Amino acid sequence: MSNSIALRRIHPVIHSLFHLSLPPQELVIRGCGVFLYVLILLRIAGKRQMAQMSATEFVAILLISNAVQNAMNGGDNSLAGGLILAGVLIFLSWLISWLTFRYRKARTIFEGTPTLVIHKGTPIDQHLVREHLPRSELMVLLRKQGVHHFSDVHTAVLEADGSLSITRNSEIEH
Repeated sequence: MSNSIALRRIHPVIHSLFHLSLPPQELVIRGCGVFLYVLILLRIAGKRQMAQMSATEFVAILLISNAVQNAMNGGDNSLAGGLILAGVLIFLSWLISWLTFRYRKARTIFEGTPTLVIHKGTPIDQHLVREHLPRSELMVLLRKQGVHHFSDVHTAVLEADGSLSITRNSEIEH
């Protein structure tokens, strides 16, 4: 087989890899829209869920990625379309990281704020309800840090990333 025949056979394959069925700007808009929508949904889900993802929540995240795939690519399965969308997602991730580093308001919007859940040994039920954190789960988090009674805790803060920071009564100067 001559080289020219081999090149003619390869050319359609290469062409199909890079032939977009949608305009690049539509892929960018779709990628941005889906990224921001899923980000908002995850923020609504709450900080506790992100740090302590159960099996069902993990499966939901996997299925969300599959469910929004066509919304992002609009049926374009080309390599070029995938590369454009990957670039959009990485850029948006970088942009949000930069915004949250640079601006406090952006940090509050995208990452949330810490919540005081125990003060002077007493759980703050109103804050626990707002965070969808039952007392039983709060006790689990405390036990993981070696605390077995609410009364041993001066303050406990549910951080924006879902972790629990505690200050024991024994650490407070009287």
